[in-house]
Amino acid sequence: MWYQFLNIFFFVFHTVFTLFNITGWMFPAIRKWNLITLLLTAFSWFVLGIWYGWGYCFCTDWHWDVRGRLGYHDAQNSYIHFLLVKLTGLDMNAQTVELLTLIVFLASLVFSVWLNVRDYNGNKKGDYRHY
Repeated sequence: MWYQFLNIFFFVFHTVFTLFNITGWMFPAIRKWNLITLLLTAFSWFVLGIWYGWGYCFCTDWHWDVRGRLGYHDAQNSYIHFLLVKLTGLDMNAQTVELLTLIVFLASLVFSVWLNVRDYNGNKKGDYRHY
């Protein structure tokens, strides 16, 4: 029962975390948190990825371990590919999914950095308008 709870927890948490990474930069009140989560993701993918393989995600690793203990043996290597298959039934080419994931991640990171810097510089100048 504990592993079933963890499976659901990871499914919800990781999906919400991913959606927050993609959209959080759009909302000024949570923009700083979005940058933090994007940087954590980048750290996992590109720094931990040096040792565990590029694109390594500790959430995916933990979730796969839980699912393995429940007897699930998912064929997908990436969480985004897993979500596409589970939620839509679409089994797109894995390399295409990984490329699109990287593009969306990098675009989100650029927007988040740009808007956080703009917000920071605007606040330093006494400009407290919300965009």
